[in-house]
Amino acid sequence: MLKPPSFQPPQLGASGRPRRGLSASQHQLLQHVSRSFDLSIRLLPGALQAPVAIGYLLARATDTVADTTALPLTERQVLLDLMAQTIAAQATSAEESCELSRLTQAFAAQQTDPHERALMLDLPQCLGLLHTLSEADQTSVRQVLRHITQGQQLDMNRFGPGLQALQTEAELSEYTWLVAGCVGEFWTELCGRHLPGYSLLPQAEMLRIGREYGMGLQRLNIVRDAAADLVAGRCYWPEETLRQAGLSPELLAQAAVNPDADPLQALTPLYTQWLDHTQAQLADGMRYALALKPLRLRLASALPALIGARTLALLRQAGPAALNQRIKMPRHEVRAMLWRIALGLGSAAVVQKEFLRLSGQPPP
Repeated sequence: MLKPPSFQPPQLGASGRPRRGLSASQHQLLQHVSRSFDLSIRLLPGALQAPVAIGYLLARATDTVADTTALPLTERQVLLDLMAQTIAAQATSAEESCELSRLTQAFAAQQTDPHERALMLDLPQCLGLLHTLSEADQTSVRQVLRHITQGQQLDMNRFGPGLQALQTEAELSEYTWLVAGCVGEFWTELCGRHLPGYSLLPQAEMLRIGREYGMGLQRLNIVRDAAADLVAGRCYWPEETLRQAGLSPELLAQAAVNPDADPLQALTPLYTQWLDHTQAQLADGMRYALALKPLRLRLASALPALIGARTLALLRQAGPAALNQRIKMPRHEVRAMLWRIALGLGSAAVVQKEFLRLSGQPPP
């Protein structure tokens, strides 16, 4: 595992053995829908891989439904509601299964992204995998998916025709917890169940900073994807906060398509505050990772914070003009980062030093 990373074939785990529960095609699908998270799953101890991977694939499927704004809202709401009900159910009738299969196949046929189409077509198999988990793990996956789908349903109800925005910071906090903060709690719950003594910190503190970590990653996604969201009519910058700077969702939407727009200058203080807040939450994520005793678990948990730290540094470098750019950590930089960590044997000191370096901060 500590050899220089080579991005192993998707059907293999970090140890070179097939990962429990998923088929080879599902492993490949997982890699296509998220390379960085697939890498984190490969690094996880074996007992955690199946519940995390199954939960992630189901969450990506529901997210695909919520985000396909080109399709009618009512159609997406019906399908998302049925998916949420099926995930939550201990068992479903043949009639319900047939209806879900019919709707997902019809939905998949309208997808332009081949990987998202494949994900939707594979949904019945992913739901079947949920039932192969232990009862406790099934409960955990169902609970985290309940929160995630609640956040997605709120999103669909909130963002109708035209440009709509969150109203308050409280709404933003609720949203980031529902779709991501709860994932940090889910991850921590699984660790406590399967890996006794896994952390240097108390479980309650791990749950708290795990929640902050997830919320920070979602805030990072929001600022990175702000332009695309604004074009699609979604503004996650709360109106009450924008108003304090003399801005509005409409002005931000103009700036997203016009790099010379004046609102970009007025946005600078808020943009900096947003990144500072996100940086603090990613620092909680690094504290979380460094508290983990198992090496593979530490590396799997640190990876999103490391990639996030570099992405955040690139966003700072671009400033509010990032609204008009696609900011992403280049793949060659990810490979180089993994090399450095591997050569340092994945120690906590090496991981912390890498986080500071990627954040643009001097080492202690």
